[in-house]
Amino acid sequence: MTDYDTVSADVEHEEEIPEDHPRYQDLLTRHRIEKGVEKGITHLQGMHAEGRGSAFDYLLGEETIPSADAAERAAAAHLLLADHPVLSINGNVAALVPGEMADLAAATGADLEVNLFNRTPERIGAIAAHLREHGAEDVKGLEADARIPNLDHQRAKVDEDGIYAADVVLVPLEDGDRAEALNEMGKTEIVIDLNPLSRSPRVAEVPIVDNIIRAVPNMTDHAHELADADEAELQRVIDEFDREAALEDAENRIRSGL
Repeated sequence: MTDYDTVSADVEHEEEIPEDHPRYQDLLTRHRIEKGVEKGITHLQGMHAEGRGSAFDYLLGEETIPSADAAERAAAAHLLLADHPVLSINGNVAALVPGEMADLAAATGADLEVNLFNRTPERIGAIAAHLREHGAEDVKGLEADARIPNLDHQRAKVDEDGIYAADVVLVPLEDGDRAEALNEMGKTEIVIDLNPLSRSPRVAEVPIVDNIIRAVPNMTDHAHELADADEAELQRVIDEFDREAALEDAENRIRSGL
């Protein structure tokens, strides 16, 4: 029998974490964030953000609740129906789900674009290289030749043929001010955020209250299932999703623990 009390999050390889550990996903995400910091992909501030998310995920039962699955299916439909979908990548996303984001991009025809608050050429290059190592064929965000209006910090810098021109944007993890600015540009936003009360899911067309390590693969699975659907079917999936009910359901789950 595995002695769970002896399992440390400080492991060299994630394969060392037993998959039957009751806190497996939490240990896995912590390990990936730590490795991301070591590689220069994740900023130290990202460790604090991950800690906040981990607390909410614990209250959700560390599982994808039905309303989150419905949101992920609607998100896949939006990406498939879009003319120019873009998946935004920050340091935590690159550390946690690099290959999964590449798979989602391939399944939906979306672009990948690096967008950072703590932006340096070295970090941008490291993240782009990391994504390519995990299957990404093309990575945007290096040019940063356009700006999101009404946003002052480094996340305002985007590619003109990427996020700036996109009609549907996936904005993973907490990023309220940019989510609001993109909403003001008229873009359809898909947000992954474990806190249903934060600004980003509140302005999103599709708020996904789920751990990103579960949400992104699930979106890809839904995209494959909907790959042969016509526009009418995709629109039906979108129309059937109730964003307000999904947010309320997630909040009730967190408050009640049931």
